[in-house]
Amino acid sequence: MNLADALNIVQIILAIVLVAIILLQTKGAGLSGFFGGDSSSVYRTRRGLELRMFQFTIGLAVLFFVVALVNSIYKRP
Repeated sequence: MNLADALNIVQIILAIVLVAIILLQTKGAGLSGFFGGDSSSVYRTRRGLELRMFQFTIGLAVLFFVVALVNSIYKRP
């Protein structure tokens, strides 16, 4: 296995995890809407697990972008 194959595998895994994390975050409702709670249209801040999931999503997206950039620069001969 060379570096290009490893980068492709890492990028696929990151893409799957990123999609799963994004789907766990319901639009505007937070985790309360996911677990059946009432989701009103009132603005509120993210706290606790919601905040950590949001930060993890951003970090994962940046990591995915970096791996995609490295993967596009490094080409097989």
